[in-house]
Amino acid sequence: MASAELRDELNCSICLSLYTDPVSLRCGHNFCRSCIVSVLDAQEAAGGYSCPDCRAEYPERPAPEKNRKLRNIVERFSSTQPGMEETRIFCTYCDSPAPAVRTCLQCEASFCGKHLSRHSKSPEHTLVDPTVTPEERKCSTHKEALKYYCPIDTACICVSCWVVEDHKGHDCALLDVAFQKEKAKLENIMEILSSEQEDIEKRVHNLQDHRKDEKMRSTAITKRVHYSFKDLRDQLSVLERKVLCEISRQENQVLLPISNLIQELEKERYELAIKIHQAEELCKVHDPLTFLSELNRSDGFSHRTPDVIGEVKDIGTQNHMSVSQVLHQGLARFSDDMFMRIKRQFPVMEKSDILLDVDTAHNNIIISQDLRSASHTATSQNRPDGPKRFKTRQVLSSRSFSSGKHYWEVDVSQPSSWMIGVAGESLEREVKQKFTYIGFNEKSWAIVCEKNLFASHNNIHNQMLLDYPVRVVGIYLDYEAGRLSFYRVCDSIRHLQTFTASFSEPLYAALHVYDNCVMKILK
Repeated sequence: MASAELRDELNCSICLSLYTDPVSLRCGHNFCRSCIVSVLDAQEAAGGYSCPDCRAEYPERPAPEKNRKLRNIVERFSSTQPGMEETRIFCTYCDSPAPAVRTCLQCEASFCGKHLSRHSKSPEHTLVDPTVTPEERKCSTHKEALKYYCPIDTACICVSCWVVEDHKGHDCALLDVAFQKEKAKLENIMEILSSEQEDIEKRVHNLQDHRKDEKMRSTAITKRVHYSFKDLRDQLSVLERKVLCEISRQENQVLLPISNLIQELEKERYELAIKIHQAEELCKVHDPLTFLSELNRSDGFSHRTPDVIGEVKDIGTQNHMSVSQVLHQGLARFSDDMFMRIKRQFPVMEKSDILLDVDTAHNNIIISQDLRSASHTATSQNRPDGPKRFKTRQVLSSRSFSSGKHYWEVDVSQPSSWMIGVAGESLEREVKQKFTYIGFNEKSWAIVCEKNLFASHNNIHNQMLLDYPVRVVGIYLDYEAGRLSFYRVCDSIRHLQTFTASFSEPLYAALHVYDNCVMKILK
């Protein structure tokens, strides 16, 4: 009752409907903007203006003002009466617009509460929520109300469709029953979807956090690398200045004796020139007495120059050796310092403990007691057959990897031919030509040495050109990142090959044993 009274207060006196964009005149009465504008336009032709409610006259055309408070009240009222104001469906039989409460599909008319009480109660008169398109709720073939739902054909049907037409014999249900059942299914699906959505949101959040952490870690590493290389460049600059200073010092040390020697030699040359001149003048004397007398009065013409050139060369050689020694020692310290920096900032991963699985080993493979070495033998070991045992000369590790980062090394210094790698748990065990070899199928990845070195996966073999022997191979597996790398491990580490893949099953260390071959997994 209170709602009806409030509605009457919120109706425009011109259109008798709820206010739409309400405005006020100076007299205080409210109207829909479109309604009052139409009235004022009509009054303008008559030559006078007045309020439609109180008849208050205006000498000039009044300017309606927005009534925001009234507009808010109407909106709030409308939100509490969705059935009446969202559809705007009114009773077919009321003279003034009255909200409809039900629509009859048979009559194709809408009724307010008053007229609904007088409506026929017969079953063929199907009442539904107010609608302006009752024909949409009727069967297009039989023009009867759609009262049933066929889950087989997923269609709303009338009684004739169910009894005599295409849906005859189908397990149909009343619309309300089917509605509740399908709604419950949809709600269950929504719960599942919501759970999946929450899971995805959680995973996205975790990945975003992981990405943020990785960016921060990369930024920190970048800074450390930048500062490290800056420091190393500074050390090289200091070493360069030190070596250049040593060269300059040694240059002065060598050049000073050379300059002194040049002066001494110039003096000796001058004295020799005088003696040569004296000897030439004496040779012109023909009188024996005079010649001998003058020769005796002279100091003698013999002369011996000291051998200082050899000494200067020795000094130069010693200085060059000193420069080489300073440079060598400085570079050695620089190299040691760089190695220690890298080791501190990028610690080497410890080796995973890898043991070989005898149950997978081919019968012509001998496994050592410590389960780390595999060697070929012409004598069958007569091990019992099993689903894990290879019919080709291969063996897997007993430990599998389905997450994390792992590193191990294999000694291949003895055999001339070898094949090592990683294989999935589902790798074929039977003999199928070479397709069961590691690296010859999509389930495994390998480095193969047969005269040349190859990186192999899925029967695709890429040759690697190396000018140095491979004696120890390091294998690094990052399962989550899908990265598998092989390295030559010696005095210095050399990268051989990196495979990238999306790993979907546990992985094992794998060896293929050739004739006269012995391979060992290092501790």
